Amino acid sequence: MARILVIRLGALGDFVQSFAPFAAIRAHHPHDEVDLMTQRAFAGLGAHAPWFDHVRIDSRPGWHDLPAMMALRRCLRSYDFIYDLQTSRRSTRYFHLSGMKAWSGIGRGALARHDSPQRRSMHNSRRQHDQLRHAGLGGELPVPDLTWLAGGGPVLDGPYGVLVPGASLRHPAKRWPVERYAALAGRMRARGIRPVVVGGKAESPLAAIIGQSCPDALDLTGRTSLLELGGVIARAACVVGNDTGPMHMAAALGVPSTVLFCAASNPALNAPVGRYAGQVRVIYVHDLATLRVDRVAAMLP
Repeated sequence: MARILVIRLGALGDFVQSFAPFAAIRAHHPHDEVDLMTQRAFAGLGAHAPWFDHVRIDSRPGWHDLPAMMALRRCLRSYDFIYDLQTSRRSTRYFHLSGMKAWSGIGRGALARHDSPQRRSMHNSRRQHDQLRHAGLGGELPVPDLTWLAGGGPVLDGPYGVLVPGASLRHPAKRWPVERYAALAGRMRARGIRPVVVGGKAESPLAAIIGQSCPDALDLTGRTSLLELGGVIARAACVVGNDTGPMHMAAALGVPSTVLFCAASNPALNAPVGRYAGQVRVIYVHDLATLRVDRVAAMLP
């Protein structure tokens, strides 16, 4: 039995877009031990997913912390093959630290180096598919079974629609103005769809503004784990949100989704990938401040 390690550190959207590669790697190694190395924030998802035997937390030790670096080197070298789906500067340094050749990634000298000249112009999902093809996993990626993700969280009275008004604090341009989410919540309620606002604790002030305009809106910000959030999203009639992690979760779960993009990111490279045609609809404008509520409301069921 071989020991296999998969490296996928984050962020949430990237982690979710690796579900199909995770499933493909598990299927390719049915009798091997397959472990995941990830950030602490995603360890719960990894532990509940059916693809991994164990989850290792990447503690991100400092490069000058020699004992920690040696411990990490020993960990990496305990595996027979490593799939680096992160392919970041940091994870590639892990490749060089390990001194291993049995590696799928972008480091020079890797046995299964992904050196396609089109890497940077590929959508995340297509790039991972191509990387696994270079590693000997041919064919299309499987549609992953996400029943483990869809069943969790509080069961809410329906129908309801999920609003995702947050986004990375490092990219404020990715946020549609919260006042427009508040107006959209009112439109949803008028159609008999209860708005449910999700996100981390940092999004609670946004939920409060939406709640002031639409008192029937339910605020779940900071009140669900990622696993519980999956269940809330899976049972929704629709999801509307910015270019952020929970929208990738909605797409993967097959929920009708409308994702709002601006010039800060390119949907051709990282838009959420749905399960069927027309499930995920992208609205792209250069500046989200110019996006009208009517245009988004037209996407509601």
